[in-house]
Amino acid sequence: MPQLPCQGCRGMCCGPVPITESELKRIRKYVRGMPLPARSKLEGQLRFFGTCIFYDQDQDKCGIHPARPAVCRAFGLHRNLVCFRMPEAASGEAWAAGEPSVGVLSADFVWNDFK
Repeated sequence: MPQLPCQGCRGMCCGPVPITESELKRIRKYVRGMPLPARSKLEGQLRFFGTCIFYDQDQDKCGIHPARPAVCRAFGLHRNLVCFRMPEAASGEAWAAGEPSVGVLSADFVWNDFK
């Protein structure tokens, strides 16, 4: 599996992020288990409009990487989720979620939904 060149993108590809009910539960559990100082620091960051609320601008990476949604795991590897910096990595069939979306991070779900 290719390693995407995410450093330097500042999360511009991280949104909109649709999530399923099971992902919502997994993310909620992960965020609630984060040390309070780390969670507060991540929550207080300014982000580009539409960027995922969990994108860590300070570290330039996903702030919930172990619990990230399936669309994030699939990004850059499927022909309908192409990374503009490494389009050749998108060799897989079109990606589709295994469950229906219950909403979008940053639009339908905000930090208060994970406390």
